[in-house]
Amino acid sequence: MRKYSGILLALPAWLWLVCFFIVPVGMVVVFSFGDKPDIFSTHSLEHLSFDRYGEVFTPAFFTTFLNTLWIGLAGTAICLVVGMPVAYWMAVKVRPERRGILVALVMVPFWTNFLVRTIGWQILLAPEGWLSTLVQGLGLPALEILNTRQAVLLGVVYNYLPLMILPLFVAFDRVSGPLREASADLGAPKWTTFFRITLPLAQPGIIAGVLLVYIPLMGDYITATVLGGAKGNMVGQLVAGQFQTALNWSLGSAMAVVLIGVILVSIAIGAAVVWLVTLPARKKFRLVLGPVESSGARAVAARTAAEGAGA
Repeated sequence: MRKYSGILLALPAWLWLVCFFIVPVGMVVVFSFGDKPDIFSTHSLEHLSFDRYGEVFTPAFFTTFLNTLWIGLAGTAICLVVGMPVAYWMAVKVRPERRGILVALVMVPFWTNFLVRTIGWQILLAPEGWLSTLVQGLGLPALEILNTRQAVLLGVVYNYLPLMILPLFVAFDRVSGPLREASADLGAPKWTTFFRITLPLAQPGIIAGVLLVYIPLMGDYITATVLGGAKGNMVGQLVAGQFQTALNWSLGSAMAVVLIGVILVSIAIGAAVVWLVTLPARKKFRLVLGPVESSGARAVAARTAAEGAGA
């Protein structure tokens, strides 16, 4: 029984994954090879073909796809740049008894409906809103950011920033405090300790945060619909339109499959680029990339940082 205990413990998670992820995605893939025989039906699987994918790759879709990719990459990068110092401050600088309150404050936006939060930004960014009135009172022109790509970028950063902060907070919180103290005792400056020890050990949290933000952001259509207008279209809007308005499930499924493929390819390319860029630093500085458990390993890691400081 012990031999299969691990499998039994993981069985509920696997059942959930199969029923609510693999099967639905498989259905979307199958629908993408169908067609829409008449205006009264949503799809037909009688004649399977790649014709729907040919309909996807149009200039309009390509333009929307590039806009989606730009918003996804820029939004994820901004969330990482903004979320990292916030998470580090919460995990390292704040007293332990106050961290729970700060985590709760980060989670407060999640207690509000996603659509309501986005509409709040629509009201805030409106040309006749109070923010625009305040800007005009300072002698500046009225805000014209609503219904643009920049408004969508602002909205997605606000909506998805907590998904970046939380895994980064957990990652920084798990980095041993004595490890940073040992690095400082051996003469390493704070920035050296951060880049040589803290940041590499927090790498799993960084990867988790990037994936948690980038994947749902690429498929977001609520933010783009409320804040983007014609200039801030995203692929998620096209997919939703085919399912809900045009009732062409086959074409919508083909768009969704292409979007999933683009997300996977872009993640793979991003991972390869990061690996190549950090390769010289890993060879030169011998970055600490694994968990540091024993006191001897901690001393070696800290000494590595100190050697880098003196180099």
